[in-house]
Amino acid sequence: MIIKNLDEQIVKSISVEEGVDIEILRRGISNGRIVIPMNARRSYIKPIAIGEGLRTKVNVNIGTSGNVIDVNMEIEKARIAVTYGSDTIMDLSTGGNIDEVRRILIEASKPLPFGTVPIYQAWIEGVKKYGGVGMPSDWFISVVERHLRDGVDFTTIHAGITKELAEKAVRSNRIMPIVSRGGSMVAIWMLENNKENPYLQHWDYLIELFKEYGTVISLGDALRPGTIADAHDILQIEELINNARLARDAISKGVQVMIEGPGHMTMDRIATDIKLMKSLSGGIPYYVLGPLVTDIATGYDHIAAAIGAAIAAAVGADIICYLTPSEHLSLPNTEQVKEGLIAAKIAAHAGDLIKLGGRVARRDIDISLARARLDWDTQIALSIDRERAKNIRKQFGNAIKSCSMCGQYCVFLLLEKYLANRGSTTLNLDEVLARIIKG
Repeated sequence: MIIKNLDEQIVKSISVEEGVDIEILRRGISNGRIVIPMNARRSYIKPIAIGEGLRTKVNVNIGTSGNVIDVNMEIEKARIAVTYGSDTIMDLSTGGNIDEVRRILIEASKPLPFGTVPIYQAWIEGVKKYGGVGMPSDWFISVVERHLRDGVDFTTIHAGITKELAEKAVRSNRIMPIVSRGGSMVAIWMLENNKENPYLQHWDYLIELFKEYGTVISLGDALRPGTIADAHDILQIEELINNARLARDAISKGVQVMIEGPGHMTMDRIATDIKLMKSLSGGIPYYVLGPLVTDIATGYDHIAAAIGAAIAAAVGADIICYLTPSEHLSLPNTEQVKEGLIAAKIAAHAGDLIKLGGRVARRDIDISLARARLDWDTQIALSIDRERAKNIRKQFGNAIKSCSMCGQYCVFLLLEKYLANRGSTTLNLDEVLARIIKG
């Protein structure tokens, strides 16, 4: 089994939660198609599994920026992520004392698995420490090790972008040659020092580190498309091929790995992207950012991303990274984090209704039954955001039994006489679940 010293009880608890046969789960873990992000130094997180045949997971990004350093706001964002059902949290901090911020946010994010992008800290502190971009290649690895020692459960490693690809990117006719912040940092280091990617130079040592801590390498997509016009060009595909090769190497050496994906692309390209990645990698978990299906949704990019995420989840993406309404505009505030998370959760569930069918549809059926009975308490209790549902229900008063849209002309009031004797005895819930979608 890939995961070092994996507690059998953890596998059993995930099997029950996901509704998946435990032998299927074990097999997926063994062949690298399922990962469990859990640092060997952390025993107080809720174990989750990401991968083939499982519910699509959602990640929330938090963290300070160089312009806005408000650790208390980031703590509140972590609280919101936990409260509203994120599966994982990533710290993208670039401002303040990054080590201290990370440790505070790890604590604030309990019990969720916690991820980071070490290249940010390596670059920011390395430029100061070495007076420019001439930091030695092993400096980047030492920062990764610092994160793993702190208990980080998965980290983004930009190993797929080679020096040759970086040179191609800056000479390309892309609208946006490189939009990945971490990818651009690695690219600049390679171009300025005329050396190969430090994560590739020290790949074998990285493998040993991740194996020791039992953590997940999330192979970053440094050359992901930042606009629909750049999607599926040769740069994106070449990096994906590199990441697939690195992923297979990591799995063969007993290390868990995911691959990160786009980015921006139109809806018709999403299924092709997922299928290509799965084919190249042998089905390992795919972690996608959206994808955003249009570039004009500024201020509403969480919606553009949710559209893409629903399609991606339906055709096999395993974990989606949320986007907020502030994407491309600003560091998100706490309310925007909540909006982005809820949009992503809806998208993930919509995809799972197709990917997993009846295994995840029970809540939909329960809320529909409550809706038909005009049972508002149950409808609100089953909502993703109960507080918002309750407030909207009350916004014009709720003196009548129906909602204020249809009022006295609500279909369930009009038909009440005819439906009175129907009850729920005519509904076999197993049959209802089966007829939604063959799961």
